[in-house]
Amino acid sequence: MDIQKMFNLKGKRALVTGSSRGIGKAIAMTLACAGADMVFHASKKSERLDSSAEQARQYGIETLALPANLADINECDSLIENIHNHFDCIDILVLNASVQYKRPWKEFNAQEFQAQIDVNIKSSLRLIQMLAPEMISKNWGRILTIGSINQNAQHPEMATYAATKSAVLNITQNFARQFAVHGITVNNLAPGVIMTDRNSECLSDPDYSKQVLDKIPAKRFGEVYDCCGAALLLCSDASGYITGQNIFVAGGMGL
Repeated sequence: MDIQKMFNLKGKRALVTGSSRGIGKAIAMTLACAGADMVFHASKKSERLDSSAEQARQYGIETLALPANLADINECDSLIENIHNHFDCIDILVLNASVQYKRPWKEFNAQEFQAQIDVNIKSSLRLIQMLAPEMISKNWGRILTIGSINQNAQHPEMATYAATKSAVLNITQNFARQFAVHGITVNNLAPGVIMTDRNSECLSDPDYSKQVLDKIPAKRFGEVYDCCGAALLLCSDASGYITGQNIFVAGGMGL
């Protein structure tokens, strides 16, 4: 048994959505370090997106930096078309991009509801539809959805967001059952309270920060790199017999 070979992604090609910053970037850099050629993605073109792809080239891999608004199905299709102009296939799909609105329940509105549905659920389904057939043709593939602790420990102001993440977990487990015979694993990684741009502002409030920390058995907030080991496992040959699983990276939160 060659442990290093099991985690070596040389020759594989990966798309990580929402990978110009935060958890998505950390996972993309991890896959790049393991040898995968990478597609970095963000909702729009930016220096941060380009610099992330440039940074990954230090690992001697090929990279692309492609913007696409995943709320628009046509842009999902264009994203895959642009990828196929450079790479013949995608072996690893990490669905990290998401939209999140925090609102008291009386303030939910249709536009924000639809945006979360479109990006968090509809685009995930579309990208899997487009990329799974080529994984099936090669009898190898890894699909990793990025969920949330809100699947189980719901924040009172994120009911819609939590619902979308629970829906994606259901889709993940459904597809895992269907794709397993084709050598494709489909798993969900559910981060807890991670110090990302999205969370840093609210956690800067000492009183709120203490309330949240008291719910975490590990007594610390997660860092983006805390998600990387599990992500690499679930995107590599080492996870060939792991599928349909929901793995929390949450320091014990939700237990």
